[in-house]
Amino acid sequence: MRSPELTVLEGSRIGDLPGPVRVIAVTGGKGGVGKTTISVNLAAALAASGQRVVLLDGDLGLANVDVFLGLSPRYTLAHVLRGERTLDEILVEAPCGFRIVPAASGAADLATMDARAHLGLVQAFSSLATHLDVLIVDTAAGIAHSVLQFSQASQHVLVVLCDDPASLTDAYALVKVLSRNHGVQRFRVVTNMTREPGAGEALFRRFEKVTNRFLDVSLDFVGEIPHDDYMRRAVQEQRCVVEAYPGSPSARAFKKLASRADKWPVPAGPRGNLEFFVERLVRRPQPRLEVVS
Repeated sequence: MRSPELTVLEGSRIGDLPGPVRVIAVTGGKGGVGKTTISVNLAAALAASGQRVVLLDGDLGLANVDVFLGLSPRYTLAHVLRGERTLDEILVEAPCGFRIVPAASGAADLATMDARAHLGLVQAFSSLATHLDVLIVDTAAGIAHSVLQFSQASQHVLVVLCDDPASLTDAYALVKVLSRNHGVQRFRVVTNMTREPGAGEALFRRFEKVTNRFLDVSLDFVGEIPHDDYMRRAVQEQRCVVEAYPGSPSARAFKKLASRADKWPVPAGPRGNLEFFVERLVRRPQPRLEVVS
């Protein structure tokens, strides 16, 4: 049995990758806001535009990306952490033109990984031989350790909002923790399941008003995904709406979001590769002490 540390030494090194990799964490604080829907269809839209995309299922203990697409992966991240497979060996081809790093459903040990196991996971990315342009991380719900780690390690944090008080409250809590404790100062916001044109931006302005008052962060509104019966149909069919119903309102919105995401900057030099992701994920910021009156 190979250890995760030995796995890092195998395959192509990160310096062999041909160009910078854009790393996007899709998060939102609350469950049910559509993070996986956004992640999968953004990945599909980017792949359709010619990008080489890998989607990492960051919900380590309650995997759902494979279920969303009707896939049954033979191997998961659990096999990588046990040293039984490399990251390249567990990649699954999605029918929408991108590849998936599947997590394990019902694996409590993955959901509560210690620091050493988490390090073994991110080190595995250093030996990823697959050439890619974009890595999307579909995080779990809440502000668990893995959510914060994946988010602070990514170059871009995409926060998903929907018109629900709990969505706004939980997204604010996530932004607060990431900004104050993990040094993340810039967030991109997409609204989901909006009922009418312009409602998404209005929702964003409400959220921005609160964050501007209490937090020192920068928010960018990057688009809205409309409530769409075609989206619901695609989910039932376990397909990407971008592929299944390319002319639908939601598919067009995802294509627009992908076009914007393609212009988001990546760091120049070696830090622009997956090394950026690994380097920041293993960095452990000092906790902040706050005086509560």
